[in-house]
Amino acid sequence: MTLVGAAETTAWIGTPVSRIPGPLEPSEADLLGRARDGDREAAHRLGRLCAERDDRLGARHWWERAAQAGNVDSAYNLGLWHRMHGTTEEAVGWFEAAAGTGDADASTNLASLLLERRGDTAGARLWFERAAENGSRHAARRLALLCEDQGDGMGARCWHFRAALDGDLRSAHDLGFLGYTAGDEAEASHWWEYAARGGHAEAAYHLALLLHTARDEKGAEGFYRLAARADHPGAAFRLGDLALTRGDLRTALACFERAAHTGSQEAPRMAGLVCLRLDDRLSAAHWFGRSAADDPEAAYRFGSLLVSEHNDLKGARHWFRRAAERGHQAAQAELRKVLPLTGGCVETEGCLLDPPPPYWTRPAEPEQAARAELAVAAARRRGDAAAEPAA
Repeated sequence: MTLVGAAETTAWIGTPVSRIPGPLEPSEADLLGRARDGDREAAHRLGRLCAERDDRLGARHWWERAAQAGNVDSAYNLGLWHRMHGTTEEAVGWFEAAAGTGDADASTNLASLLLERRGDTAGARLWFERAAENGSRHAARRLALLCEDQGDGMGARCWHFRAALDGDLRSAHDLGFLGYTAGDEAEASHWWEYAARGGHAEAAYHLALLLHTARDEKGAEGFYRLAARADHPGAAFRLGDLALTRGDLRTALACFERAAHTGSQEAPRMAGLVCLRLDDRLSAAHWFGRSAADDPEAAYRFGSLLVSEHNDLKGARHWFRRAAERGHQAAQAELRKVLPLTGGCVETEGCLLDPPPPYWTRPAEPEQAARAELAVAAARRRGDAAAEPAA
């Protein structure tokens, strides 16, 4: 059987109008007559007309007439109709009717319903497999993720592979992680490059990190740039780091500023540090101030600028305390100095009497930082808890 397309539109909220056939008959009366005489194609077309006119009951009526006469597209539409309206059992029944003819879209929707509404993983896997075998890339990916959840590594690789070869860049990205966590960095590199060259920014970034761990800075920079084109905040930050190691302060600052504007938490502090090296203390204060609330090093630097530039000891005390409470040892020393000058007392400062574990202020080696970030990304890919890369 040849289906007539699977593009979905919606005439009203929750009521799909999908699988639109060719041009409607010029005479609606003739169409109605044919549908009443049992013409399933005419009934299907009438269902679509009713849906476009916001006649929900009419659409359901004619699609049911057509589906009962064997029209697969109407059965599929009814599955969508009932799924949108929350009548799961009816949706399952109609999707089963369409899926039984080998319809990949119906099989995929049926598997999703069984998994999400019933928790039937065995049934879901069966129908995802049928849909994937019938050419559904989406089903192949869903099946791969289901296999991962069930601990079936071989199955996950097989179906991610099928989806990736069919153009699913997310599955190619996932194959990279499966290779990386298995210790096969060549496989990780292959799939991340495949996805990156297709436009997957995360894959480009993770490939760049992998190249960075191998001290291939030139190769890493190329893929960081590819990810940065999609405004990946980590990529812009890494480009800033590379420029900084070359002593190119202006480029480093531009990259850190871009990373800050796209959401990097570390970038404002680094922009402030570069501004200090450029002797632009006003801009440095701006960037340190933006991140001081969450970044102990930025809080310490901001407090130091308040003292040196404005003699604002009370403001400095506040920020030194914020940094000291996070274990910043230099901030603890500065807080001890400013407390007597601002009417404070060391004996009342808990962060000085019982200091927290020291905050790590020495920058990590770039290769170590890249490896840590990959480890965290691998752990978090499927929602697992993991520490921040800095930790």
